[in-house]
Amino acid sequence: MYGSSTGRARLCGAAAAGAAVLLLLAGCSSDDGEDDKPAVSQQPKANDPYWVNPDGKAARQVAAYRKDGDDKNAELIKKIAEQPVGEWIGPDKPEAEAKGFTQAAAKADRDALLVLYNIPHRDCGQFSKGGAADGNAYREWVDKVAAGIGDRRATVILEPDAVLHLVDTCTPQEFHEERFDLLKGAVERLKQQPNTKVYLDAGNAGWSQPDALFDPLRRAGIDKADGFSVNVSNFYPTAASKEFGRKLSAKVGGKHFVIDTSRNGNGPYTAGKDPWCNPPGRALGEKPTTQTGDALVDAYLWVKRPGESDGECRGGPRAGEWWAEYALGLARASK
Repeated sequence: MYGSSTGRARLCGAAAAGAAVLLLLAGCSSDDGEDDKPAVSQQPKANDPYWVNPDGKAARQVAAYRKDGDDKNAELIKKIAEQPVGEWIGPDKPEAEAKGFTQAAAKADRDALLVLYNIPHRDCGQFSKGGAADGNAYREWVDKVAAGIGDRRATVILEPDAVLHLVDTCTPQEFHEERFDLLKGAVERLKQQPNTKVYLDAGNAGWSQPDALFDPLRRAGIDKADGFSVNVSNFYPTAASKEFGRKLSAKVGGKHFVIDTSRNGNGPYTAGKDPWCNPPGRALGEKPTTQTGDALVDAYLWVKRPGESDGECRGGPRAGEWWAEYALGLARASK
């Protein structure tokens, strides 16, 4: 559903003091030696402190359109490229990726926005199925992510839908106790980093029984997290997400929350099956910002990277792969 490919920023090789080092640089040149990527500036820090990746998939698409002389589509995709989006840490090199993203963000005097989506048995066998092989592998992976973050500023969205799938009969009962333990442990490990905020995912406003989430959130460690996230990779309007979040907050100690507004500009799709998977006619939502006007809502974020497929449905590529046609549709429909 979400797309687990990492969306890594490109790493450029360099040498220093006789040792090979990898530097994640904002202005790495292309393979042919020509820097043909667009200049992507950071958003004003006071309004949006999160890092804009100048080498993200949307930025590369802008560069490709410009190279082809397609300025119209370049400007459309720029609506995505110029905003900070979540960096989904992959399964293979978690420490290097977390370090690279947070170092690049720190160099720009911004905060990194990271998404951890590697819980065992994730997505209930759907398009983004997979995750760590077992509990020990997951704990080791989280530990490496934390080590990669170090003392740099980062906001972590922890395991989209992992709690929700414990209460909607999607995740088999035999995995429940382990998952609670893994989530709680992940919150505690990440919070050992001095400048890391952690938001435990809490589903979306389409869940009809919010009362059923209160106890699972507690068992998953919400008390030690900074708050929770809602609407990740989904399409529910911001107003509905706020209402849903307030209900949850009131039952979990007044915790704050963040809302994924990446694709909720036209609300959810209601005209066909699988409304969560690459639905047509959707639009970009509110731009990322920490100025939400609501004391409980810490930020509007683009956790799901707009333009990446939800899975192989409605003509889309594999989950997490860039789909320019869909990205253009989101941009055209946005206000």
